[in-house]
Amino acid sequence: MIALGRAGPAGILAGYLADILFADPRRGHPVAGFGWCATALENLSYRDSRGSGVIHAAVLVGSLVGVSAMAQRRVGGGAGVLLTAAATWTTLGGTTLAKTGTAMADRLDDGDIDGARALLPSLCGRDPAVLDGSGLARAACESVAENTSDATVAALMWVALAGVPGVVAYRAINTLDAMIGNRSARYLRFGWAAARLDDAANYLPARATGVLVALCAPLVGGSPMCALRAWWRDADRHPSPNAGVAEAAFAGALGVQLGGPTQYGHELEIRPTLGEGPSPSVEDLRRAVRLSRFVQFAAAVMAVAVSAVGQRRRP
Repeated sequence: MIALGRAGPAGILAGYLADILFADPRRGHPVAGFGWCATALENLSYRDSRGSGVIHAAVLVGSLVGVSAMAQRRVGGGAGVLLTAAATWTTLGGTTLAKTGTAMADRLDDGDIDGARALLPSLCGRDPAVLDGSGLARAACESVAENTSDATVAALMWVALAGVPGVVAYRAINTLDAMIGNRSARYLRFGWAAARLDDAANYLPARATGVLVALCAPLVGGSPMCALRAWWRDADRHPSPNAGVAEAAFAGALGVQLGGPTQYGHELEIRPTLGEGPSPSVEDLRRAVRLSRFVQFAAAVMAVAVSAVGQRRRP
């Protein structure tokens, strides 16, 4: 664990509370700035090869880790708390995720299919034009499940274990995966390194998410055993080694069935089904959002505790 000093627990808690109060920064978001830099570098570094993708990812992630590690070493006291809080806040996306999921449910309840389709790209990269109300509810539920792990649990785990450099590196890797880690013709080879880095960075957080979903399931009328059973039985059949854990656990906790044909802009994926029961309804989407919020809170408590324990064990 990278030494966080006394800034660790307080900074993590402050960053989590900032996400609850303010959600994502509306202007000048550092993740958007990183995306701009990644695109600019891609214009220079792109070659249709894995090697070029490795260099692309290494330059971007390595630069951020170096800068953030230097900043963490140079500050302490209140400045250290602020640095950790700022890094945590700008890498979390849990409140925005919950608000977007609720807005999707509201539009579906109102019968505003066009409005729901327009909102879907804020949640995932699927083609909304081919989805009806049921398909939109399913897509939103799956996105809430996956992004509960990616946008909150993983970020909180990495800041607790590795401080500001850890959480900054995680968010850079996750953003790169979203940008170039797909299987389109352009990125099948160039994006390979970004996709594999994201798989590695999310391996433990996804499984922590599965445990937290099971623990929190009763708070939304679900069953911990159903969540665990769906995870153990179905997650390995998902094409992603990590998203399958979160989506299967959510499906079991909510008593619904996720998965099936999934249309992206570049291809149609026939995914296995996860969980048992009917396709998710709008009310199930609202339950998924509530479950996500409970899991986020539990992850924040876990991160603060891990950081505090690590602080005590350091000389």
